[in-house]
Amino acid sequence: MQDLLDDLRRWRRAGTRVALARVVDVDGSAPRPAGAAMAVSEHGEVAGSVSGGCVEGAVVTTALEVLESGERRVVTFGYSDDEAFAVGLTCGGTVHVFVEPFDW
Repeated sequence: MQDLLDDLRRWRRAGTRVALARVVDVDGSAPRPAGAAMAVSEHGEVAGSVSGGCVEGAVVTTALEVLESGERRVVTFGYSDDEAFAVGLTCGGTVHVFVEPFDW
């Protein structure tokens, strides 16, 4: 989370809405451990990382949907999941990411 603070402060000063995505659990091998975080501004700007690149695009899409709906959700990406495979998660594990609107 520390690496997100500068961007979060900048977005707050600008009045920009933000979604926060956090790895809440991993099963098997995963590119980032539980606790990894990524913030996505309503303009699609990204700070941090939840996967080291392999599912970031899908998480950004989910974050923007969460900002639109206001509804929190958990998304899961794993080797056996066709969508996850399509975005490049081939490390053999499953990553569970909690995405919510960030409350200043």
